Order: sequence, then C-alpha cells, then structure tokens
Amino acid sequence: MTGAADDADDVARAPRIPGPRRAADDHADLTTRPPEASGTETEETEETEEPEVPEVPDLSHNVLKSLLGAWALSACSAGETRAVENHLTACAPCADEALRLRDAVTLLHEDRDLDLDPLLRSRVLENCLGRRPARIPVPDWVTPYDAETARLDALLRDIGESEWHAPVRLKWYEEDRVVRRKATVAGVIGHLFAVDGLVTTALGLDDPLGPDVPELSPTERTEAFWTALDRPPNRSVRGPWRDQSHTLIRTIAFAGRGVADLTVTYKDFALPLQDSLLERAFECWRHADDIATAVAYPYAPPSGPHLHGMIDLAARLLPGALANRRRAGLAGPAKELVAAGAPGRSLHLEVEGAGGGHWYISLDSPAAIGSPERAVAQVAMDGVEFCQLVAGHITPEEAAAGQDGDREAIKDVLSATASLSRL
Repeated sequence: MTGAADDADDVARAPRIPGPRRAADDHADLTTRPPEASGTETEETEETEEPEVPEVPDLSHNVLKSLLGAWALSACSAGETRAVENHLTACAPCADEALRLRDAVTLLHEDRDLDLDPLLRSRVLENCLGRRPARIPVPDWVTPYDAETARLDALLRDIGESEWHAPVRLKWYEEDRVVRRKATVAGVIGHLFAVDGLVTTALGLDDPLGPDVPELSPTERTEAFWTALDRPPNRSVRGPWRDQSHTLIRTIAFAGRGVADLTVTYKDFALPLQDSLLERAFECWRHADDIATAVAYPYAPPSGPHLHGMIDLAARLLPGALANRRRAGLAGPAKELVAAGAPGRSLHLEVEGAGGGHWYISLDSPAAIGSPERAVAQVAMDGVEFCQLVAGHITPEEAAAGQDGDREAIKDVLSATASLSRL
C-alpha cells in the first residue's frame, strides 16, 4: 500500500466502493448446505459458530492493483478481498479503476440484454453525415444523394447472405393503373445501379449496361440489366453499385462550375444534373425503405433539409405532369387560357412536418407560375406521406390529405402526384 504525503488529496477523495457481488456460481445458502459425506451422521445443534475473520495479508500496492480485476469478478480469496477493499478506501486511482471494472462486470451478467438498440446505427450514421467534413468537398446539391447512398450501404452491410434474396414488392403508377413487380433485395440494388447509369453517362463515364446501349427508359434499363445476368442477382451487385456512386460524386466534385446544368435524359423526359441527383436520392431512399420493410429493418426518412429538396422537386414537376395527363385525357381541361408568363389558377400545397413548406401549383399551364392570389384549392399533407404518394406507394384515394376548395383540381393534382412514380 502506498501512503506518500503528496497523495493526501487523492486519499481524501477516494470514492466509497461497494462490496463485491457474490460469485456467479455461488447460489447455495451456506447455512443450509447438507453436511459432507462421512461415516457417521452429524448431530443437530442450536449453537452457531462465530464466523472466522480472514487474515488480511500484507500486500504491496502493485500486487493489490493486479488483484482489482479478480476482485471485480469476485474471484479473490476472503483475505485478498479484505486487503483490496482496505486499499480502495485509501487509494483514489485504484478506487476509480475498481469502479470502472465493476461497471464492466455488470455487462457480463447473464440476465442483461446485450442487443444494441436497432436505431443506434442510424443515429450514429446521421450524426456523422451531419458533422464529419468530406475529404473531397462536394456541392451542396450533391449531399442528398451522397447521404442516401451511404445510408442504404449501411443497411446492406447489416443484412445476411440469405436476406439478399428476400422478396421485395415494388409498386408504382402508370396511367392511373397500379403496376406491381416482384424483385429481391439484390434485384433492387441492380435496378438502382442500372438507372444511376443515366447520370454517369451524362458525365462521360462508362455505362453499367455496356457500350453502344440504345436510349432506354429507367424501366427498360432495369429489365435489360436483369435479363443480361446469367443467374439471379446476389450480394455481389453491392460493390459495383457503391463504386459507381462514389465515382459519380467524385467526378462532380472535380468538375467545377457549370456541371449542375448538364442534361440527364430519361428517354421520355430530361432533367438538369442538379435535379437528377435529387431525383436519384429520392429513389435511393424509397427503395431502401422497400428493402428495409422486406428484411424487417428500422429505416428513418431523410433529414429535414434533404426531404424538403425532394418535395420541392416533386412540386416543381407537378404542373408538367398535370399537363401531360390533360393531353392524355386523364385530367380535367384547363379552365383559363393563360398567356406566357401570366398567372393562372393555382392549388396551395401545404406540406407539414420535417422538410415541409408551402407551394403553389399552376393548374392551367406548366409555364405559368402559381400564386396565392389565384389559389382555388388547398391540400395539406404530411411530408413523408406526400413522398409515398410521389413514389406510388399509396393511392390518391388513400392519401390522408386535408382538402379545401375545387374538388376537381384537388383530384387532378393528387393523381398527377402519383403519376410521377415509376419503377
């Protein structure tokens, strides 16, 4: 035991240490143990013997310190236990170490649940993505795609080999008709890999479908990718998909100004690269949620700012989607003839929750700008539910929307929202 004068403060601050818990295998009551086997029976007696006080050995500080682990596990002899506890009342450093060891031992208790909180990884990842600066700075408009691909990759790291073949049920809308497609977890990653190829080719990178591929829609690219495989997709698709997303982000980071305005063609429509990356982030999130549902994995929505950007993109696409449905005879006719740049009727879209906001959707012309003064209807929805409608996961009739005003306009806008979905 050490007792130098300059340690007086530490001695005074030594915390009180509780006695060691009983050993894990020491379940029997010593007063009720049966007598040891012998040739004669023992006689009952009412007298109780005084417990024997163990002899306390005189041990050095280093020896006592080496016994702390055994003491925490209740593996010391009675004398060693007394010696260690006497030492802890006078040595603050050893007392602190004993407390840490005692806390660690509680984790070994057989009745303690050692399973981690299933949301722990998501919270840690979200915190890291929000605070850790990137080694290669990327434009702000790329961060939603960067975050969603990283979150999906974290999910994929956690699933087992068999779960890559778990069935995933995909659902979207085509001309007011619900379309369903069966896939697997690996098949969904192959789908994201194939459609992200539209962005990589716009940047001059290799197409994952190979050279000289004709112009195909996202659905056609996916079917072509699946058909070209000589066996069902498996977990091996994760590496190429993740490498492609890293390459895409790195290429944009080094491309400099003007890259955001590059055009990405989806055969039937086109988007600037900046909007295309936001659209790919949305698709990544929605299909990650499909995968999480298939493998019973908790999965949270994107952060508020990223979710707001995705909702804003859908709101900006709605006037064009509504005009396309009107040309196909799937929506009511325009009520007002709108000159170029002149305001027409509007619908006030109020999205609540994280990422929410207010948008005014032009009803009569995709070129017109919606305005509060010309609003003839209002729809209020939760942000995540609005995104489910955009993804085709719920029908316009299922959307729990607060509605007020022109019923035909409300129906047309909700249907146009669902029409934005695709495989």
